[in-house]
Amino acid sequence: MTTLLSTVALEICTSDRQLVEPLSISLAPGQVLSIIGETGSGKSLFAQGVVGNLPAGLQAQGQITLADGFSEEGRQTGRRRHWGKGLAVLPQEPWLSLDPTMRALAQVSETYTQVVGLTGTEARQKATADLARLGLAGAERKYPFQLSGGMAQRLAFAATHAGGAPVLIADEPTKGLDRDRIDEVIQLLQAMLAEGGSLLIITHDLEVARRLGGEVMIMLKGRVIESGPAEQVLGEPQHAYTRQLLAADPARWARRPQRQAQGEPVVTVEGLSASRGGRPLFEGLSFAVRPGEILGVTGPSGCGKSTLGDILLGLAPASGGRLRRKDGLSRVAFQKLHQDPVAAFAPRATIRQLLVDLVRLHRLDAARIGRLMQRLRLDERLLDRLPGNISGGELQRFSLLRVLLLEPALIFADEPSSRLDLITQQEMIELLVETAEEAGTAILLVSHDEDLVKAVADRRLQLSDPASRVQRQSASAERFAEALT
Repeated sequence: MTTLLSTVALEICTSDRQLVEPLSISLAPGQVLSIIGETGSGKSLFAQGVVGNLPAGLQAQGQITLADGFSEEGRQTGRRRHWGKGLAVLPQEPWLSLDPTMRALAQVSETYTQVVGLTGTEARQKATADLARLGLAGAERKYPFQLSGGMAQRLAFAATHAGGAPVLIADEPTKGLDRDRIDEVIQLLQAMLAEGGSLLIITHDLEVARRLGGEVMIMLKGRVIESGPAEQVLGEPQHAYTRQLLAADPARWARRPQRQAQGEPVVTVEGLSASRGGRPLFEGLSFAVRPGEILGVTGPSGCGKSTLGDILLGLAPASGGRLRRKDGLSRVAFQKLHQDPVAAFAPRATIRQLLVDLVRLHRLDAARIGRLMQRLRLDERLLDRLPGNISGGELQRFSLLRVLLLEPALIFADEPSSRLDLITQQEMIELLVETAEEAGTAILLVSHDEDLVKAVADRRLQLSDPASRVQRQSASAERFAEALT
C-alpha cells in the first residue's frame, strides 16, 4: 500500500534538551492518526517538525518521507516546497493562517488559483461553494477580524482544504465550534479520507477522535505512553494517565450545587441589541449578573457571544438597549479571557516582561505570580519565552493568570478552555469557580460544551442562530426554557 507520509525516529530538541522523543509513524490512504495529550506535551511540536515549521531555536532530527517519494532529514527545509499541494496544515490558531488584509472569499480562491491552478472564475465559484457548505454564506467579503473565532476556524479550514493535498495535518480543527459545525468538519474530514487522503490530527476532543477512528497516540511530556486503535485506547485504556484523561471529560464532572447570588448586580442589561456589519445578532436581551455568580453563555458560532462580551466590557457599542455597571468599579475591574490568546499578547515581549509591566502599571502583588503559576501548572522557564514560542494552552493559562492578578469584579471568559486538554481544562474551570465563590467575582462563561456549562453554571443564557433572532434565557443550567428574571 502506498505511504502518503512517514517519519523515522523524528525527534524535536533544542541545542541541549530533547522536547519530543523519537517517534515513527506511517500514514496510508484513508488512514487517521489522532494524537492526544495534555497541553505542552509536544503534540504540536511534533506536527511542526513534520511540516518543517518549528519555532526559532528548535530543530527536528530524523527522516521524513512524502507520497511522491520525496525524503529528507528533519532539520532540512526542502519539504516546504510541498506545502499546500502535498502536505496541508491547519494551525491551532486560525489568525496565524489567515491574511488579515484579505477578504474571506479571496483567501480560499487564492488556494485554488495558486495551488490547484484554476482560473479566477472557477476558483471563486468553488470557494463560494466551500464557504456555503461550512456555514459562511454571506461572509465572503468579510475580513478575518470581522469573524467570530469559530467562523475564522472554518475559513482557515476551507482555505487549507482547497489545495487537495493528500496529507492534512490538523491542529485542533474543531476547537471553538458548536456541535453542528463540528459535525460538518468531521464529515469533510471523512470525505477527504474516503477520497484517499490521510489525516494527522491533534485534538483534545475525545469524541472527535472516536468518530474519526483509526489509530490514537497518547502523549505525555514529549513521549508516547499508549497507542493503538481508537476503540481500544479510548474504550479500554491501559495507562493510568489515559484513564485520568478520560475521567476529566466534562460529561463525567460532578455538578456544582447552584447558588442563589446576592448583592447588587455587577452588570445589568435591559433590552440589549447588537449587530455586526449590518446583520442583527441578538435583540431584546435582558439579564443581570451578581457577585460570585457564574452565568453560562451558549449558542452556535457567529451568534454574538463574543460581541456581547465586548459590549459588557465597553469595547464595542450596542445597537440598542441599556447597560448599567455597578458604581465605584474601575475599567480594569471588567476583564476578558480571549478565545484566541495569541491576539491578546504583545508578540515581541517575553511573558515575564509582560507580567512585570502589568504589576508595575497597576501596583499589584508580584508574589501572586508564582503562586498562580503553581496552581495553573506553568513551568517557570516559560516566563522567558515569547508568546509565539509556547503552546496555545500554556498561553491561555497565562491569560487567566494575568486576569486574576487584577482581582476583577467581572470576567467574561470567552471559550477559556478551548485550547486545553481535558485535565488542564478541569483545573482551569475549577480555578474560575473558586474565584467566583471565594473572591465574589461574577463570571460569564462562554462555551460550546453543553456538559461543561451544565456542570458549573448557576444559570444559562442561550443565544440562537442570528437568522432566527430568537433568544432563550433560562433560570438554571438544567431548565433551559424558563425565562430569566
